[in-house]
Amino acid sequence: MPARRTLLLAAGALALGTLGLAGCSSGDPLAADTPRSSGSASGGSIVVGSAAFPENEILAYVYAGALNANGIQASVKPNIGARDVYLAALTDGSIDLVPEYTGNLLQYYDAGTTALSSEQVYAELQSALPAGFQVLEQAQAQDADSYNVTEQFSQQYGVTSLADLKKVPIPLSVAANPEFATRPYGIPGLKEVYGVDATLVPVSDSGGPNTLKALLDGQVQLADIYSTTPSIAQNKLVTLEDPEHLILAQNVVPLISSAKASDKVAQVLNTVQRALTTEDLIAMNTKSSGDAKESAQQIASEWLSQKKLFG
Repeated sequence: MPARRTLLLAAGALALGTLGLAGCSSGDPLAADTPRSSGSASGGSIVVGSAAFPENEILAYVYAGALNANGIQASVKPNIGARDVYLAALTDGSIDLVPEYTGNLLQYYDAGTTALSSEQVYAELQSALPAGFQVLEQAQAQDADSYNVTEQFSQQYGVTSLADLKKVPIPLSVAANPEFATRPYGIPGLKEVYGVDATLVPVSDSGGPNTLKALLDGQVQLADIYSTTPSIAQNKLVTLEDPEHLILAQNVVPLISSAKASDKVAQVLNTVQRALTTEDLIAMNTKSSGDAKESAQQIASEWLSQKKLFG
């Protein structure tokens, strides 16, 4: 496999203003958030943040709902932004916990990692985290960035894997979030690992409808869409195989401030992690899309009820 130590880690520190936090009302552990004072969560309460895409928001409400069901006050600060932004919020205490994905988080802190399997990635991640952060148990559930092409493109050029892209005789462009320009699994990785030159067409919806539209309309040849997104199957897209493991194992994992990781908090969240499957993620994402779209709170509440984790 080509060496990856030459890939640059694009993880500049960002200064954030104080984030307004939201607190849960009494009663339903996933009831609508109400305003609370700014700054870090006080006492034993926990503020769960989320990245700016539906699945991550749902997981944030799952974590908060599980904690509230076990007597630990928790609220949700949804849709904070990209990794750089919510990690800065975790650092300054604006949030205490966020759902994460092991491989991408590891590459954020160590762009040159050679870990591949779920176990290797998880072990290296624990060592790579900065002081004050820790991860709890990783779930079986995975959701990874994936390169997708239309069925027509796949058949026309004989492309079923990232390695096949090198033989495509036309310029290639990829619809993806702006940070894909510097991520090790993005444009630099395609060149470093597969020898493929591609141009980024930035679309800031994390593989959502605008990214899909760019692909289906022929504005781009490839689209980065998270692997648990229902639109992949719904549109008969071809997810390209990744024989050189450009994209690492991406197990769901809670990233938490060490100051908030009490034994009870860890026990509750680890219980959730042991129950969470990739099939659950796909089902949740299906509920959050389409004409009958449900809210992240509702989907999280239904999942917790279905799993009957906390009696």
